[in-house]
Amino acid sequence: MRSNVTQYDLIAPKSLDAVLQILADSPDRYTPIAGGTELMVALGAGHLQPKKLISIWSLKELRFIEETSDAIIIGAGTTFTDIRKHPVITQELSLLSQAASWTGSIANQNRGTLGGNIVNASPAADSPPALLAYDAVLTLVSAGGTRTLPYRDFHLSYKKTALACDEILLSIALSRNTSGYKTYIRKVGTRNAQAISKVAIAALAHVSNGRIEDIRIGSASLRETPARLVATEQSLLNQPITPKTIARARAVVLSEVVPIDDIRSTAKYRAAVAANLIEEFLLTL
Repeated sequence: MRSNVTQYDLIAPKSLDAVLQILADSPDRYTPIAGGTELMVALGAGHLQPKKLISIWSLKELRFIEETSDAIIIGAGTTFTDIRKHPVITQELSLLSQAASWTGSIANQNRGTLGGNIVNASPAADSPPALLAYDAVLTLVSAGGTRTLPYRDFHLSYKKTALACDEILLSIALSRNTSGYKTYIRKVGTRNAQAISKVAIAALAHVSNGRIEDIRIGSASLRETPARLVATEQSLLNQPITPKTIARARAVVLSEVVPIDDIRSTAKYRAAVAANLIEEFLLTL
């Protein structure tokens, strides 16, 4: 009797070089997978498209956290549990530490990787707002070499990224230059845990002499990709924190975001919440 079960081909090379060579030789055949948390959801729903998968889960070259004098470099295979428990990340990159604690259940945090969360390219993903606020830089690698790319330029459109078919994400670098910055992160969802965000904002700002000298605002679920709210940032730069400044920022937020209606929320609700969160952040300054 013939089975109706869809067949998948999974290989697991033992080194990063081997993975990259396979991708170079057959870039359209194999799709890299790490923790597989998103893959299992798609498989269970019958929506998993790629039939040839190459596991990068066990590669030590991708799972590390390196501290230098001016940056913290996180391997793409680093899990959210690794991030959440790392003392330097908790102290210096609290936005990312908090985002890691939001990502699914403890079991998901043990398997889910930072690189997978980025490359999966969901506009509602938990880690991108923090990475955008920290102005993260990605290192992408292929058999032909490596290249770096600001994370803010990685997402091109819905589920489309700048990652070439023969590349994988190697690492994420975050500068250790936010001492003295005020930080803010909020996720609005159906419940407090294990919920996909209706709206998420991560932001940081440096205030001097009553004026905002630097401000970065990362967002999720407000555009077709995770995105910096650049127009809102520009409206606040070098401004005093006054009711007039806050009112203007609210108006810019409402003009800048392009949310959608879906089963979790309405576009109107998302836009209103985004404006409220920005106001809440500014009031903390």
